[in-house]
Amino acid sequence: MPKGIVKPKEGKAELSKDAARTANRDNGAAAPSTASVDGAAPTGATPEQPHMAIAPEQRREIGALLAKYTAEPDPAAKLRLASDLAGKYRAVEKFDSAGYYFEQIAVARPGEQAWQRAADAYYEAFSFATTEERAKLLGAKTKELYERVLKNNPDNLKAKTNLGMALMAGDNPVAGVTLLREVLAADPKNEEALYNLGVLSLRSNQNDKAVERFRELTLVNPENANGQFYLGVSLALTGAKEDARKAFTKAKSLSTDPGFTASVDEQLQKLN
Repeated sequence: MPKGIVKPKEGKAELSKDAARTANRDNGAAAPSTASVDGAAPTGATPEQPHMAIAPEQRREIGALLAKYTAEPDPAAKLRLASDLAGKYRAVEKFDSAGYYFEQIAVARPGEQAWQRAADAYYEAFSFATTEERAKLLGAKTKELYERVLKNNPDNLKAKTNLGMALMAGDNPVAGVTLLREVLAADPKNEEALYNLGVLSLRSNQNDKAVERFRELTLVNPENANGQFYLGVSLALTGAKEDARKAFTKAKSLSTDPGFTASVDEQLQKLN
């Protein structure tokens, strides 16, 4: 799932592949340990570099909480420690580790919101997985937890959207597309569903359909920088260079991020 922007040197084939790739920020395992805090891969995890460095003070805090959690015999106190750990792991962007502890809370005190916190954390981890192995592992966990959310509330559109994306990146893309279309049927202005269906159209080389989706998205929210960027990409792929130039120029005006601006500039140069 694209969290950022298409690299300027990439053509249609690369764009299609990149739309499904992700950039991992996690190192946690299903059951986190202090090893994940120090940057070493815990058992069962892939040895990937974490996104952000963890300050020594944060490592000590998490290590101390883990020790307390492990030793705590009282269930209520253990749940409070699980909540603290989930928050600490989120703060250092180890989302699957946060998801693990949110899930422990949801198991003890089930409900729509509890399951959603766990699902959202795993979805974050899934969204940033760099390897197929981790994407598959985290996607399966994401699917399991969002299905629990939807069992509590079948009309939860955020859960349905994220589950749809997890399915599309896994073994059942048709089911994922179906869910995203259900979201749009319930909420025709849902930005996430429009964006993700647009990306899917690009991945499958349905460039005219991608233009339609991203144009809808930019009508709903003209300030959506990624929407404007991908509208430009899809328009360029259909040969509508002048309209693509307008979309890229609009996208550039909406962001001060140097990487984003550089990519827009290079896309504009390709139109000349």
